[in-house]
Amino acid sequence: MVQISVILPVYNGVSTITDTINSVLGQTFQEFELIVIDDGSTDDTVSVIETIKDDRLRIHQFENAGQGESRNRGAALAQGEYLSFIDADDLWTPDKLESQWQALQTHPQAAVAYSWTDHIDENNQFFRAGPHLTFSGDVYKKLIISDFVGSGSNVLIRKAAFDEVGGFAPHLTPAEDWDLWVRLAARYEFVVVPQVHILYRTLTTSSSFNLAKMEASSVQVMERIFAQAPPELQGLSQLCRGHRYKYLTYKALDLTPQRQRARAAFRFLALALWYDLSLWRRRVIWKVLLRATIAVVFPRTWVISLLKQQPKPFDIEALLFHIRFEV
Repeated sequence: MVQISVILPVYNGVSTITDTINSVLGQTFQEFELIVIDDGSTDDTVSVIETIKDDRLRIHQFENAGQGESRNRGAALAQGEYLSFIDADDLWTPDKLESQWQALQTHPQAAVAYSWTDHIDENNQFFRAGPHLTFSGDVYKKLIISDFVGSGSNVLIRKAAFDEVGGFAPHLTPAEDWDLWVRLAARYEFVVVPQVHILYRTLTTSSSFNLAKMEASSVQVMERIFAQAPPELQGLSQLCRGHRYKYLTYKALDLTPQRQRARAAFRFLALALWYDLSLWRRRVIWKVLLRATIAVVFPRTWVISLLKQQPKPFDIEALLFHIRFEV
């Protein structure tokens, strides 16, 4: 009997798809189906998937429509009472589904279970820890302030709740995860499983993260949030925008430094400081300014060498941890 439907959208994921699928098929919880949505891949992704023989695995091919639509397509095909999504380059620990399913059995009033996330590199090696927060129950206000869930590979959702709120909004990619969590939290409780179950892949040699697209979709999500939020939560707008621009600042300067992305970081930081005045008191802003400045002024190879030799003065991790959830 299928209890959980796992949805795996993939587009040209030949290099990681086998590891991702194996991390799903290796779950201790066995009553699931794995629905792979091929989003118009042009490489050998489908051929690779077809070499994996497991009765729980089904492949459906569509023309390219993006991740949000692919997730919705998978959900429409799902037979399970619960839905979980995993991106084609992420991994799960073996007890992910079992732990989250048990959490929802223990907390029948909750519609969403989430766990903690850590980051891995191209070689599946630990890269850095994610934020390990423990919010449960009514988390609507906290999710307005900031997306603490972290990624679409995290949650287990009751399918009835997913259907009721309308699923993912494909036009909001890549911020469609946050939009869905907020809409779910407006109606349902969440429950945390305080263990690392999601291994989010960070490509340490790449800067493919589309800053312009993420900023545009984030702005749209924030507009939707406050168009629907009750009057008593409208005052969170400044804080919400401040935190989002901190995140964008971090992403602009994370990993491989590039001159154009560093220039964007100056603008993002200015907006973060405008919206969140408390950030002026944080020493990390000087590290942000230093990291952005060297990326703009000096050759990239020199910057990479400097960051390897002297990482501490340029460490901007603290930018992500200065998030005030209590106001």
